[in-house]
Amino acid sequence: MAERPEPSAREAYRAFRAIPTRWMDNDVYGHMNNVVHYSFFDTAVNGWLIDKRLLDIHESSEVGLVVETGCRYFSEIAFPDTVAAGLRVARIGTSSVRYEVGLFRNDETLAAAEGFFVHVYVDRKTRRPQPIAPALRAALEEIAS
Repeated sequence: MAERPEPSAREAYRAFRAIPTRWMDNDVYGHMNNVVHYSFFDTAVNGWLIDKRLLDIHESSEVGLVVETGCRYFSEIAFPDTVAAGLRVARIGTSSVRYEVGLFRNDETLAAAEGFFVHVYVDRKTRRPQPIAPALRAALEEIAS
């Protein structure tokens, strides 16, 4: 059996977004339910894209569709924690990008969870893959690890 990876430190990530937890994020076990982690990944990536003016959720001709995702959990997060979602890019292809996200509980220096998802950029109407636009590629390269 392979050794369990260690959580990354905050310094391993290039961009951050604060995300407050909500009462409803806790499950019956008293911690944030695993499905919320994936929602935070989506919020971190799409929030960054919107902030950089690389995505207009209503008008962009190309959109990123999630084709693969995963997560490793290291420690608990629970309401009323605030999560610092760290973002980096691990791989940029012709039409796809692998984003990696670390979720840091409050001021902790090691990730409570780390995940990834892969976007394939497609034409909004045809849903056919499209090459990553030059402006998006340049921004992705800025946060590449």
